[in-house]
Amino acid sequence: MLRSLLVWLVVLPATLFFGTLSLLSSLVDRKGRLAHRCMVSWARMSLWVGGTTVRVEGLEHVRRDGPQIFACNHQSMVDIMVLAAHLPVQFGFVAKAELFKIPFLGWHMRRAGYIPIVRENPRLAARTLLDAADKVRAGTSTLIFPEGTRSPDGTLLPFKIGGFLLASKAGVPIVPIGIYGTRDVVLKKSLRVHKRACALVVGEPIPSAGLKGDAREELMARVRVAIEGCIEHAGKLANPD
Repeated sequence: MLRSLLVWLVVLPATLFFGTLSLLSSLVDRKGRLAHRCMVSWARMSLWVGGTTVRVEGLEHVRRDGPQIFACNHQSMVDIMVLAAHLPVQFGFVAKAELFKIPFLGWHMRRAGYIPIVRENPRLAARTLLDAADKVRAGTSTLIFPEGTRSPDGTLLPFKIGGFLLASKAGVPIVPIGIYGTRDVVLKKSLRVHKRACALVVGEPIPSAGLKGDAREELMARVRVAIEGCIEHAGKLANPD
């Protein structure tokens, strides 16, 4: 508990510091490059302070010359830090609309161009994703958690269709990602921080342009299989013995 307290005493002020820098940078940098650098610095520092190590494979599958949708499993709040610290391109998030109502955090998310989703209203959520497709086509890579929430036990939850609708409308590939070990760093509904070895594996991009109807369901199934494979490989990386 003492170690966890020390970690939070560093991470919380750092979050305020980098968040403030990010907000200020958005006044002069509408493309969000400086804001993203702030997020990367915050993520790397937070992982280091918490003693979280991350092994990474598959970064050659990340496009540097165009937008993409990153689709990743979701185990912990630490997932965001791992992805921000190690993905080599700027990206935004699809996040639940409630987060945008939180003072400071919500301001940052809006200024950074993140996409709010009203999960209780599927029709409104779909309309929001269609509007967001224009932003993705214009060059904004976006991260989705297809499960929609954190898995309590690490098991991959059922996927929601929204992110795949976004990808097909935007006409960009989906890049599957598997993260392993973050659930044990900070358990759901807990603030205790554990020192753990984690891993991140990026799979080959899966095309989604022009898909409609049942083809989107097939795409979702294909991405799920790819993410499961990435998670399995990430588990071996995190625990090589």
